[in-house]
Amino acid sequence: TLKRTTAMSARGLRTVRTRNPLLPVPGRDAAWIVRDAANSRDCQRLRLGSTQPLRRHFHNYFVTHLPSSSLHPDSRSSAGPGHKLPRSASTPHTPGPRSAPAVAPPNMPSRDLTVVRIPLRSAKHHFGASNSRGQRVYNEDTYQAGTIDMPAFAKRVPISLVRRQAARTAAEGEGTSAASALGDPQVFYFGVFDGHGGIECSEFLREELHGYIEQAAADFGLKSSLKREPGAPDSMREPEALNTQREPAKQIQEQQPQDTLADDSGACKLESDLLDEYKRTISGYFRRFRPNYFSIPSTSESSPAEQPPSQPHRVTLESVLTYAFLRADLDFVTAQARKPDPDDPYVSDFPLNKDEILGSPHLPPSGHGIGGGSTTRFKGGSTASIALISTPTPAPFWHPAAHSSLVVAHVGDTRILLCETATGLPLALTQDHRPSTPAESRRLTRRFVTDSFGEERIQGLANSRAFGDMQSKRVGVSAEPDVSRVELRPAEFSFLVLVSDGVSGTLGDQEIVDVVKEARTPEEASRRVVEYATEVSGDGDNATCLVVRLGGWERRDEGGVGSLGTREMREMRRSEALDPRRRGRR
Repeated sequence: TLKRTTAMSARGLRTVRTRNPLLPVPGRDAAWIVRDAANSRDCQRLRLGSTQPLRRHFHNYFVTHLPSSSLHPDSRSSAGPGHKLPRSASTPHTPGPRSAPAVAPPNMPSRDLTVVRIPLRSAKHHFGASNSRGQRVYNEDTYQAGTIDMPAFAKRVPISLVRRQAARTAAEGEGTSAASALGDPQVFYFGVFDGHGGIECSEFLREELHGYIEQAAADFGLKSSLKREPGAPDSMREPEALNTQREPAKQIQEQQPQDTLADDSGACKLESDLLDEYKRTISGYFRRFRPNYFSIPSTSESSPAEQPPSQPHRVTLESVLTYAFLRADLDFVTAQARKPDPDDPYVSDFPLNKDEILGSPHLPPSGHGIGGGSTTRFKGGSTASIALISTPTPAPFWHPAAHSSLVVAHVGDTRILLCETATGLPLALTQDHRPSTPAESRRLTRRFVTDSFGEERIQGLANSRAFGDMQSKRVGVSAEPDVSRVELRPAEFSFLVLVSDGVSGTLGDQEIVDVVKEARTPEEASRRVVEYATEVSGDGDNATCLVVRLGGWERRDEGGVGSLGTREMREMRRSEALDPRRRGRR
């Protein structure tokens, strides 16, 4: 619970002292003071030009409302004895046979709440992350965790469940998640990125991919799924306001999230422009490229009178994520193509403008350059898997009684798992993008080859989808993600796990979830998974693991046989890895 989190050191808990951290300062220039919530005495003045926007750094924390009593005794509360007698005049109360029961304490929602920022990396009871470079010289894995500014996409729940969750969280002293800048509950963002050939691409995704998602949601006009009809009670209101309204019978049943409608000249034009840019820049496979979640009208030679009337373009979260992934990939590849190729005798006879791309580069939402400080071209890439969690109510998604929606976008061979509370079995939400899989082989036809070890590769790569890899773009290595959605019912799943190929390529899904079950906190679980994978790995690849607590965390070891199913196998693998006589055979 959050009460245990608030008992952490003051360094991990920051109290927000103002609702608006940006305070204008009168003067001739446009000056602003950014006030840090952790230390309000330190103020930094930033002089901004008229055209340069203020960059919003990634929110690696979540904002929540906690009762003041969980932080310190609330002196402002009016609760207490009605008399004004001194303490020396008070005597213990001895209940008699005709004594009236004590007055019930006031409801928790009516008490003063304190807005706090809790960094996810400090909330060890709710989130854990660990990585290791293994036996490699460099660690090319990166990860990201926090909240992003985008509309909620959770499925609406009955108002009765909203009141029930609010009453339960209040009775347990649990904090309620604060609303985002858009007025919806915060959307949590978790991502793991496995780079290859270098760390430039995985670092770019860690720092910029969430910004592309936020920008795409704004450009597409994505609307919140929690908006109700005028006059209907809102699930975001306080429990007292909900109790005073009559509950319509039509809104008792759960409702699926509705797709929002946008103008064809808006979202559809963005999709068409992006595909045209792919054709001009890369060509090859992308000349006839049409992503699954794009709703672009088909171009035919028939006259306009014979074509059916155009329907409104439906904007979904899947189309927003697909656009954000493809936009980020194209920007990264274009930025690398502008850099000079490293000195190589083989390419000395090529034309100087072989890889030249004309025009001005498309900058990421942050406005920063792409590719870091490297002056030479980066030809590697990275895989990526992200998870977005949205709740229909202010109750946090890790509460046992909370409903939430999980959306996963995946490219490459990173992996995301859910652990079912009732059975203890893993539920894989991603599938590796290999050239040999049926879906990918149909997409790529016969463009892949087999190496000396029998592993099928496309242009020397083991993954058929990835960010970067500019030399393999023409044959079909794209960043089009597979997007899936899972509705998380109360305490249905115990935890969420995101791992890189260094873990999933060595351990089975059941092994991963069983190691997590034996840990006390998600932070300890992520560390144990990485240590075990590094210990038994034969190739020593980089290993990264993220563990996110869900509603069934306290019952994670009750389903099925708990962690006993793979314990004997794990002990045997660990003993074989430590045996010096077997090391040379691996």
